[in-house]
Amino acid sequence: MLVLFQPDVRADGPEVKGLLAHLEQYPGIAAQVHSVQGSLRSLTEVYLIGPTDTVSREGIESLPGVERVVRISEKYRLIGRHRAQVESLGFAYNGVRFEQDSFHVFAGLCAVDNRENVAKTMKALNAAGLETTRMGAYKPRTSPYDFQGHGAECLPYVFELAGENRVKVVAMEVVHESQLSEIRRALEAAGRPTGVMVQIGTRNAQNFELLKQIGQQKEFPVLFKRGMGITLEESLNACEYVASEGNRNIVFCLRGVKSHLGDPHRNLVDFAHVPVVKRLTRMPVCVDPSHSVGRREKGSDGLSDLQHAAAQGVIAGANMVLVDFHPEPACAWCDGPQAMPLEELPWFLEDLRVVREAYERRRTIASTR
Repeated sequence: MLVLFQPDVRADGPEVKGLLAHLEQYPGIAAQVHSVQGSLRSLTEVYLIGPTDTVSREGIESLPGVERVVRISEKYRLIGRHRAQVESLGFAYNGVRFEQDSFHVFAGLCAVDNRENVAKTMKALNAAGLETTRMGAYKPRTSPYDFQGHGAECLPYVFELAGENRVKVVAMEVVHESQLSEIRRALEAAGRPTGVMVQIGTRNAQNFELLKQIGQQKEFPVLFKRGMGITLEESLNACEYVASEGNRNIVFCLRGVKSHLGDPHRNLVDFAHVPVVKRLTRMPVCVDPSHSVGRREKGSDGLSDLQHAAAQGVIAGANMVLVDFHPEPACAWCDGPQAMPLEELPWFLEDLRVVREAYERRRTIASTR
């Protein structure tokens, strides 16, 4: 059961205390109080855990400050929209707003290789007006002999160069909870010139202990990548692990799924699920065309499959695009074949702008029907 309070009610206000006192008559009911930044307003929500069938919905709705009560049937209780169409979750981080109506492009290096390439990439992002990037410091790889990333060693210059180029959020995968401390220390040492969105990669989509650790910290928002070989529901429940530990600043990322079908793409592109995730949950949705398609070759129309895949996600309403760029893709230490050259960044962004405008137009038309 979910109790939604009116917009002016604070989490520590008398109305919430009144609800908690009211619930004492129901044994076995635990209450979790959350402050949520919705797309239009700040909200206080209280989740009731336990045998809620015994709880009177009408009794709670009669309490001061209560707007409405929602009975929850879905497994993902905290991130779900539920039948009452609870408004979407949104959050601001380091001056950047993320929600189901926002749009951001996280272009950058799949794996940081050296300072020079980071500097070139950050400069190109600044020139293009981007405030967000991806920079891989910790890289889980299929083969133990492949480059595993520079780890904490590269963090100082990544953060320094991000700050110099006005990049506010760096998406960065972590594979162990100790790396959160490394990131935090490097940010502090650099004077916090930027922010970090920690990424849960597809290989860790069901690493439940890591998900709990990520959820217990509220400093960094979370970019969760769908598991490559699990169902959408399993991936959404994995996000619920993060949210249930306290951190609901989550962006859900579609990155293609494994299949037995083989070429032409690295994975089976699943971007048709963008509206599904937005309908079932309150999370912003990201697409990763680089890891879905896995190559940048152009077709007869002059556009690459990677660009077409990105456009498919954006026309479906994606709120974020995670995409690989590199100053010299042929020399990249990780996933070079799918990285686009930096000189194509302005063209790529213009292409996405056109597609995003088309989506907005489609949505306007739908609202008038």
